[in-house]
Amino acid sequence: YYVERPPTEKNCYETVVKAGALIRIKAPRQMGKTSLMSRILRHAEANQYVAVPLSFQLADAAIFSDLDKFLRWFCASVGRRLRLPNQLSERWDEIFGSKDNCTAYFEDYLLPSISKPLVLGLEDVDSVFAHPYIAAYFFGFLRAWLESAKTNELWKQLRLVVVHSTEVYIPMNINQSPFNVGLPIELLEFIPAQVLDLAKRHGLNWSEDEVAQLMKMVGGHPYLVRVALYQVARQETTLDELLQVAPTEAGPYGDHLRRHWWNLEQRAEMAEAAKRVVAATGLVRLEPIQAFQLHSMGIVHLLGNEVEPR
Repeated sequence: YYVERPPTEKNCYETVVKAGALIRIKAPRQMGKTSLMSRILRHAEANQYVAVPLSFQLADAAIFSDLDKFLRWFCASVGRRLRLPNQLSERWDEIFGSKDNCTAYFEDYLLPSISKPLVLGLEDVDSVFAHPYIAAYFFGFLRAWLESAKTNELWKQLRLVVVHSTEVYIPMNINQSPFNVGLPIELLEFIPAQVLDLAKRHGLNWSEDEVAQLMKMVGGHPYLVRVALYQVARQETTLDELLQVAPTEAGPYGDHLRRHWWNLEQRAEMAEAAKRVVAATGLVRLEPIQAFQLHSMGIVHLLGNEVEPR
């Protein structure tokens, strides 16, 4: 049921096999970021590369309390997925500092231990953004590793796929940030033709009219479209019935809507901005950070310098 969004996949497959490659995938939640990353990693494995997915949501909250602890966790996690023995106690020398130790662990141990290029898929890096001190240093030396790949044969073996939902508001030197280099990918919603194709894959004999009815409610949001098609295809409901209950607590999108509601309740300024957008009869101009944050949460569409509700 994966729907390709040309030329996104082709560009990613071509990029990941290049020395020192960086692919940055950004989109709100449930837009297909993880599915795309999985396909990139599988493509890398098909080209005889070693692919390692790592989600920062797996890290305990205590890991983010200290840079040294975070970098030790990062090195150990990559090593575990490469099925290599943990050698942090032997190779981590406090006199050199955590950043230098982390780089040396990759340079002297992890990369030389595998005979193939390594593709690291870093998912949920939003968890790191919440800790600006750690984020600035961590992403800074990821950029340094990529710069080393231009001249260092060992670092040419590394490729990075970075996946995140929110805008990056970390005070970083432009020359030290990995978020202004590499291949940027922003996943868009499905267009009507893609929704119609997906409906057919679900065994539904829909016309463009039915697609238009569904998209009037949920747009081309991949997750919301997929939920609707799945339930109608299983004859759990009809399209008309689903559209009636879709925006209610009893509908299939209750969890999705409650998550948005909860997120807004935690941030009063975002809730007020969302109210302005919903109450308006046309496009609304918000403060840039508010606009990007609501867009990253999946609540609004950006149209130039203005927004409208999703």
